Amino acid sequence: MNAFPPPGDKKQLEEGLVFTPKFDADGLVPAMAIDATTKEPLMLAYMNAESLRMTIELGEAVYWSRSRKEIWHKGKTSGHVQRVVEIRTDCDQDALVVYVEQAGAGCCHTGRGECFYRKVAGTTAGEPTALAFTGEGKTFDPEAVYGKS
Repeated sequence: MNAFPPPGDKKQLEEGLVFTPKFDADGLVPAMAIDATTKEPLMLAYMNAESLRMTIELGEAVYWSRSRKEIWHKGKTSGHVQRVVEIRTDCDQDALVVYVEQAGAGCCHTGRGECFYRKVAGTTAGEPTALAFTGEGKTFDPEAVYGKS
């Protein structure tokens, strides 16, 4: 696959049929992984041009790990691969939604099915804003899968 062409003028960017992702100053574009069946959010990650190209070619989600500074083929270690069903870009092509079929017990390194396992629950005067757990809890043991917690 060729490199992604630079974004054209505003009309081409917003209405054209050429994929020209706008990467940020660090060369990244946010990619929200969503379960293709349930439409629930799974995780938010980032892609650089190489990982985005690999994702399109492989049909599996490949991200850029900002903490490790390396390509991260989701599920390569854990077996919890994300098979890509569809990739969408927003109007100015600076954000992606990646609809995936999540293989395995989940996608979160904490051992849960998704990374969005808490919700903002509200506030009490003078107290920090509270969080509450959602969902069913842990679906796998991250130490057994990754060798660390």
